[in-house]
Amino acid sequence: MHYFHLMKIFCVGRNYIDHAKELKNPVPKKPLIFTKPITAILDRNRPFYYPEFSQDIHFEVELVIKMCRHAKHVEEKFAHKYYEEIAVGIDFTARDIQAELKKKGHPWDIAKGFDRSAPISKFIPIESLNNSKDIQFSLKQNGELKQRGQSSEMIFSFDYLIYHLSKYFTLQKGDLIYTGTPAGVGPVQIGDVLECFIEDKEMLKCAIK
Repeated sequence: MHYFHLMKIFCVGRNYIDHAKELKNPVPKKPLIFTKPITAILDRNRPFYYPEFSQDIHFEVELVIKMCRHAKHVEEKFAHKYYEEIAVGIDFTARDIQAELKKKGHPWDIAKGFDRSAPISKFIPIESLNNSKDIQFSLKQNGELKQRGQSSEMIFSFDYLIYHLSKYFTLQKGDLIYTGTPAGVGPVQIGDVLECFIEDKEMLKCAIK
């Protein structure tokens, strides 16, 4: 966690139409933003230990962009200048706790921001990808393909998210944006292995213990 200690983690909910529908949520008109604390980061392919407070932890695979400079009130047309690298991450969600909190209209930080709930791969230059305008990514659970997405299917693009977030927050160099998950999310069990890919390259492996 060495180089993560000063940054913020922003996450975007319901940024793919099919995922909003699978959770029976309305398709948002504005980005749905939440945050995770730094203690959520799980890097270097370390295992995820199933927490005792939930019986229904779900995986959600996401593309993650990293800010390469400070940003405040950035116009969308200039936003591409503020990130150069991409990673793949998992937004682990305690779905049982989230459902309980949503029912009461309470914030769901506990369901999303608990320790080690944000596994992340190494970052690679976006320009190294075959098609930086339509980045393919996927997740396999025990070798079986469960989620596949492409950045062109996002409701709100990387650039729009930076424009939107920078209205409310000073984005700092090193801040991360988890940009939303496609359809196909599901529960994990102890003993599972999750593998995440950008294009066909395995970027992240996470054993559930």
